Amino acid sequence: MTPVGSNLQDRVLGGWLGRIAGNMLGKPVEQGEHWTRARIDGYLRRAAALPLTDYLPEPADESDGLALRPEWRRCVRGRIHGSCRDDDVDYAILGLHLLETHGFAFSTEQVGDLWLLRLPYLQTFTAERAAYRNLANGLKPPLTATYDNPYQEWIGALIRADVFGWTCPGDPRRAASLARRDAVLSHTGNGVYGAMWAAALVAAAFTAPGPRAALDTALTVIPASSRLARTVRRTATLHESRLSWEETLATLEEETAGLGWIHTVPNAAVITAGLLYGDGDFTRTLALTVRGGLDTDSNGATAGSVAGVLCGAAAIPAQWKDPLEDRVRSAVFGFDGARISELAARTVELAEA
Repeated sequence: MTPVGSNLQDRVLGGWLGRIAGNMLGKPVEQGEHWTRARIDGYLRRAAALPLTDYLPEPADESDGLALRPEWRRCVRGRIHGSCRDDDVDYAILGLHLLETHGFAFSTEQVGDLWLLRLPYLQTFTAERAAYRNLANGLKPPLTATYDNPYQEWIGALIRADVFGWTCPGDPRRAASLARRDAVLSHTGNGVYGAMWAAALVAAAFTAPGPRAALDTALTVIPASSRLARTVRRTATLHESRLSWEETLATLEEETAGLGWIHTVPNAAVITAGLLYGDGDFTRTLALTVRGGLDTDSNGATAGSVAGVLCGAAAIPAQWKDPLEDRVRSAVFGFDGARISELAARTVELAEA
């Protein structure tokens, strides 16, 4: 085990930079029903950008451009000046504000109160929007997660979990407990397990020698019989059997068919494969995770956070961090234009408290 020690600041900043860079990489192709692995790689070939070692290139033809998300012009290489606004980053900021406001003993009700106070309704999606509506109508947790909410096992709670890992370095069980308290506002079952797994994965990355060790540790905080745990173990087994990355994802796609492109389980498989086949290399991890398709910006963000913690900010290649210009756009009231380095420093203060 690697001690956190004096490199905590570098590791936490690496997590923030990795999350934002991975989110930016995946954002233009965030539409899993259209942007399959084959279509993403086709886009990259037409733009002469395989292997992928930087943010997405501009589209090579008009039809590719029309298929991208409308924000693509602020998210492709050469056009990035600070991060784009995205819920994958908003929730990290909101989680930081939650811990600063209420401490580590926060309640699920306090999470909901902070959403209503700081987060615009139209910047929430799927399970979060259902929970927000339920909160506004006077419902309390856990009813906020279960009433008229068909998205209970989707990826939303997982994308909110990183801050609990960053503030509990080397303590995955504590990180998972915090993430669970947050997740039950909007999710159940594998949706909650996904948040616990992601928080533990990030926390474990501070002391693990590599991604496989962090993944093994993260599995210990969720039920071994859950579909999420079985799928993560299956991904690791396929990697161990020396299947190619493409063959592993093709196998997992068949085995998780029917769940949809925003469900926690197939996306956790893409994240796991990106981390394992990326093998500790920051650029390769981000590239493989986003090329894996499904919820590309969310998956890129989580894998980038883990990879950034593993290597530290100083080791992240310049092409990923320099275009961010140490600035983040956010819909969270009071945080738009915040410095990434300041958010990381505030996170370290909580981790050391």
